[in-house]
Amino acid sequence: MVQLLLEYILIFLAAATPWLEAIVVIPIGIIRGLNPILVSIVGFVGNMLTVLLVVIFYEKFEEWRKRRREKKGIEEQPATKRQERAKRVWNRYGLPGLSLGGPLILGTHLTILMALALGAKKQAATWWMTISLVAWIVVFAVGTYFGFSWFTS
Repeated sequence: MVQLLLEYILIFLAAATPWLEAIVVIPIGIIRGLNPILVSIVGFVGNMLTVLLVVIFYEKFEEWRKRRREKKGIEEQPATKRQERAKRVWNRYGLPGLSLGGPLILGTHLTILMALALGAKKQAATWWMTISLVAWIVVFAVGTYFGFSWFTS
C-alpha cells in the first residue's frame, strides 16, 4: 500500500515538473500498471497546480526579470525560435490555438507564460489551459491504455 501511494506521489511530482508534465508522466504511470483514471487525475492536479503558480506569480516574475536586466544592463534580446513559433500561433489562432497546441510544442508551463506575455488575461488563459490540459490528458490516457493493451494482448 505504501509503495502504491509513493508511486502516485511520484506521478504528482513529475507532472508538476516543467518539461516532464502530465502528458509525459500519465502514459508512464499507465504502462507501469497504475489505475488510468487515478493517474490522470493525479497528473492533472500536479500539472495544473504549477500552471496556476505561474499565473499567480507572473507579474512578480516579470518585475524581477525587468529589475535584473536593468541592473545588469541587458538589452531586450531577440525572440528565440520557440517564441517566434508561439507568436505565429498566437497571431493566427489566438489564445485558444496557443493553449490547445502549446502543450505539445512548448509544454504547459511555457505555454501559459507565453500567453500571459503576449497579453492574455489571466482568467481566460487559465480556463483555456485547463481545457487544453484536460483534453490532452484524456487523449494520452485513453491512447496509452488502449494502445498498450492492444500491444500486450
